[in-house]
Amino acid sequence: MKDLDFKKQILDSISPSFCGAKWYNATIWLGSGMTTSCHHPPAHQVDINKVRDNPRLLHNTPQKKQDRAKMIAGERPAGCEYCWKIEDMGRDAVSDRVYKSQIYSNQDLITASRTPITEDINLKTLEIAFDRTCNFGCSYCNPAFSSTWVRDIKQNGAYKNLVSDGRNHFTHTHDGAQLYKDTEVNPYVEAFFRWWESDLHRTLEELRITGGEPMMSPSLWRLLDWFETEKHRVNPNMRLAINSNLVPKRELFTKFLNKVKNVPNLHIYTSNESTYAHADYIRDGMNYTTWYTHLVNLPDIRPAGIHNMCTINALCLESLPEFLDMIVKNKKDFKRVYGVDLNFTLNILRFPSFQSPLVLPDELRTLFMNNL
Repeated sequence: MKDLDFKKQILDSISPSFCGAKWYNATIWLGSGMTTSCHHPPAHQVDINKVRDNPRLLHNTPQKKQDRAKMIAGERPAGCEYCWKIEDMGRDAVSDRVYKSQIYSNQDLITASRTPITEDINLKTLEIAFDRTCNFGCSYCNPAFSSTWVRDIKQNGAYKNLVSDGRNHFTHTHDGAQLYKDTEVNPYVEAFFRWWESDLHRTLEELRITGGEPMMSPSLWRLLDWFETEKHRVNPNMRLAINSNLVPKRELFTKFLNKVKNVPNLHIYTSNESTYAHADYIRDGMNYTTWYTHLVNLPDIRPAGIHNMCTINALCLESLPEFLDMIVKNKKDFKRVYGVDLNFTLNILRFPSFQSPLVLPDELRTLFMNNL
């Protein structure tokens, strides 16, 4: 079914503002206890006291239930304004609520619309970050997602007088992003594992682990231990996706390969968009040779898929063609030799705005365009 037909025949038949992501999708940052339904609405806080008794509140917050009620009534939740702006461009405009809903069956969407708003819904797709521990300080990341950035600002002070987009990049350590020390029990993490072990592992169609660097989090190993010891309970149709920079300590990477080699439907994500010293400069902590060596070792464990996400920024364009040549060559080799898919996406960086390709002078942009 075409996107516009799906919108009109399926979504709009429920209500003109219905979106399946509000019921079945979430991103949850367990370090801060923040949650959201997709990448458009602002994240909001999960009640720490209530989630101790009901771990499903990691997703089923009062805010989300209020938004669901509005959608069923045909009203537009304010946090979803990105989609409303797109749809207001014209009757044939297709917003992200269509794409976010298409991943679920029509029956799932109907079931969601008929479920009482007061009831908790089990997720079908979940992206989760256990903490922000990371060995990288990528130039367009920030302390909310990297402990290396936190350490840099604590040791060297905040950056000042940056001409940016008003998001206060690199000016503070984002202490709210990590509420609990490594030596403390994080009740949000414990709530996730209680929910996971009870029934979340049965309903999820995709679980994506991000960070920080997940291999540096004890919680990832706790989860992989569960996959190892409870493999008879693993949903073989559930996709487990792990987003790694692929440059942890060698022993961690070896341990990781051994742990996940028998995990069904495993997808490994990484991110890079340039080569050698250029890559090392953009992503502080990167060693391109190590990254590449680990990338070409991944097919040995026969994952269901390997994915590289290119973040297209002002600093990467000079060596991006060389990088894409490498990716395309390995894409062919991985498929021919191992039967493993290597996919890549090119995502235009928007924030921080001073690293957007748009800051470059016209002559450089033209040069890099022609090279591509």
